[in-house]
Amino acid sequence: MRTRIGLALVTLVAAFSLAYAQKGTLEVAVDQAPVGLDPDIVTAFSSFAVVNEIYEGLVGVNAQLQIEPALATSWTVSPDGLSYTFELRQGVKFHNGREMTSADVVYSFDRIMDPKTGSPQASRFNEVAKAEATGPYQVTFTLKEPFAPFLSNLTNLFVVPKEVVEANGDLQKVAVGTGPFELDQVVPDTYVLLKANPDYYRPGEPKLAAIKFNVVPEASTRAAGLRTGTYQLLPTVDPVTAETLKKTSGVTVLGTQDLAYSLLGLNTSRKPFDDPRVREAINYAVDRSEIVQAVYLGNAVPGGPISPALKDWAVPTSDFPCYTPSVAKAKQLLADAGYPNGFSTTIITFGTIKEVADTAQVLQAQLARVGIDAKVDVEEFGKFVQDWKNSNFDMFVSLNGGSVDPDGYLYRTFITGGSTNVFKFSDPSVDQLLKQGRTTPDTAQRQAIYDNLQKQLACTGPIVHIAYGTLFTALRDNVQGFQQMPTRGLTYLRETSLP
Repeated sequence: MRTRIGLALVTLVAAFSLAYAQKGTLEVAVDQAPVGLDPDIVTAFSSFAVVNEIYEGLVGVNAQLQIEPALATSWTVSPDGLSYTFELRQGVKFHNGREMTSADVVYSFDRIMDPKTGSPQASRFNEVAKAEATGPYQVTFTLKEPFAPFLSNLTNLFVVPKEVVEANGDLQKVAVGTGPFELDQVVPDTYVLLKANPDYYRPGEPKLAAIKFNVVPEASTRAAGLRTGTYQLLPTVDPVTAETLKKTSGVTVLGTQDLAYSLLGLNTSRKPFDDPRVREAINYAVDRSEIVQAVYLGNAVPGGPISPALKDWAVPTSDFPCYTPSVAKAKQLLADAGYPNGFSTTIITFGTIKEVADTAQVLQAQLARVGIDAKVDVEEFGKFVQDWKNSNFDMFVSLNGGSVDPDGYLYRTFITGGSTNVFKFSDPSVDQLLKQGRTTPDTAQRQAIYDNLQKQLACTGPIVHIAYGTLFTALRDNVQGFQQMPTRGLTYLRETSLP
């Protein structure tokens, strides 16, 4: 009897401890609503903020930008570098209660690579020949040739359940993963509510009972809500708001070098952007230092194709001649290309991220100095995403995400036919270098390849790289355990608590 009472008491205490550990709902304010929830299809930061809490991959990235185990506990690489074998965690459950096995990993990989899916992640895995379930909890990936960024790219392979995809056609409006939180409620353009996954495999996590992503487009409203305690976390804060919040009692502002960059994208399938001289002229017309001061208040650095946070890979911008602004040089290049009087065009952008909208306005003024009359069209975010996907633009201003490996920045964006090459850019010499960069195992040789690539792309590529900002996150002082990620990921919400 005493033993039974003791066991019951232990069970009661354990249940109480879990309930106490999962105290409260974290009120998060974000600038945009998710544009779909399918991890294999979405491209917007607003979608990944939610998706990354629901789904997981075999490996993940920590705050130090190191690869770490996730759904896989370990992996081995064959001596020839062409085979990666992963041992999976046993007993991991999807949110629908079914156990995850190696068959789910294989299905998830095949889904990304299926052209019918239209996944922007597909180009990350072009060098993978196949994925096989070599045991109930073991998966082996066979490569066509050595593939240096394979592990870092694998962070983009989320494991999804086949039956849910088949029942719904895709995962844009439903979400069933293995992550620390599961989808509870979506009120379009208002909020997304996630609740704790009671079967999560990490002991004691998540520590929150729920996360509510409140859609609050106005930066001033988000900041006001944080000051009053209506919201407890703002994942991304523009520099102007950050400076104000730093002076607010009860609020902490975190900052780290962003892996994402602001950019002016050019559609090379449309004139005059098909001419590399015009693209180079635009680079000379852009004064990045002016944008850093006017838009970021100095909390950014002029940026090339790879973030300076990747110190072993990024070429200094001083090595790019076109990063020294010159109205005369820009006008001469435009004249050489047949546009002595400049031309008229349109920049599409969106208004919910202040740095993006402000950058578009400054660029408009800078381009005018060399005779380029650029109208700025501020679109609703969902429309902007569709126009971006469909290459329905002359020019656009936006943000692009980063990666822990240079291949993640460059390959799918610049390779001919790449899954995010919305610029319709094609250059055989660039294609060759991109291929060499991902198939060369030697680090020093890879560095030389990416040095060359950055110098080729910086001035005449389809992207005018603008700046890498300081990523600011603001939170109430009662939010504990949260760590900021240079990737903009919110991985550490699983460790966050509201004591």
